[in-house]
Amino acid sequence: MVDSDPLFRRAGGPIMDLRQIQHFLAAVEHGNLTRAAAALQISQPALSKSIRQLERRLDVRLLERGRFGVSPTPFGETLVAHGKAIAAELRHAESEIDALRGAQRGHVVMGCGPSEATRLLPLALADLLAQNPEIRTTVHYGLNEALMPWVRQGDVDFALSSVPASPTDPELAHDRLYEDAASIVARAEHPLANKRRIGAADLAGYNWVLARRQELERRAVDDYFRAEGLPLPEATIETTSTVLMKSVVSQTDFLTLLPRDLIYWEEHSGNLVSLPVAGLKWTRFVGITRRRRGTLSPASRALIEAIRRTAAGLGQAAAPHL
Repeated sequence: MVDSDPLFRRAGGPIMDLRQIQHFLAAVEHGNLTRAAAALQISQPALSKSIRQLERRLDVRLLERGRFGVSPTPFGETLVAHGKAIAAELRHAESEIDALRGAQRGHVVMGCGPSEATRLLPLALADLLAQNPEIRTTVHYGLNEALMPWVRQGDVDFALSSVPASPTDPELAHDRLYEDAASIVARAEHPLANKRRIGAADLAGYNWVLARRQELERRAVDDYFRAEGLPLPEATIETTSTVLMKSVVSQTDFLTLLPRDLIYWEEHSGNLVSLPVAGLKWTRFVGITRRRRGTLSPASRALIEAIRRTAAGLGQAAAPHL
């Protein structure tokens, strides 16, 4: 009899099956076998048995089990990376089969940066759903330090965010959509808001709310002050939340540096202003990041095309198609 579950085979029988991989990934995601079992709608003993069978087949321990939950061993970390990629490819295969049957449906799991979630992505999603109302989209929100690992591991099909000027990761492919500028941002009633020309020395006396140092925007601030021969500003508040950055700046005399896309609506409402800082010119590329060796489902390609159309409609030049 043919076993329909095994994902990989060898002469001695099945090595792993898809169901066991899914059970293992759920245990890692939830960090607790009881919660994972509830999410999978199976019993906790059944989940434990499935994972132990997988461990026996691989002859390694995949999970560390403790009083407060479970976590992957080094062997488990390896399986997590490959298992997520396999799950993503199977999701794409299902979407491809639906497309061959003529079904205009599918499920896209994507990552999105803060600026792109402000205007571009909402408009693109509206465009997508107008033509493909049965496509579902799950959007994971974050900065690039979280988005790029999600793409690499297959947690998301692709990411819409900042892309590097030159490739830095051989596993990732970046396709530029357009170039966006950033500026020093303050509230409309800030003491500097009405000055026509502002230098680095004018900025030095204020508190800052900034991203962490590895983020592009934070490095831009440091590079600017370094070029002006001034000490680097210390972040009184350091955060990964652009919502918090905008909230702090709109209610205090704090300053920050943010992409113009991110403050589009606040500038139009007159709540925030971009300060005319002399000598500061920083831009970033916005684009699509995907796994170089992965595939894109028809639903993912449809959303990417909607993003491209929207970018073009907003006056932002799109790069060649994926």
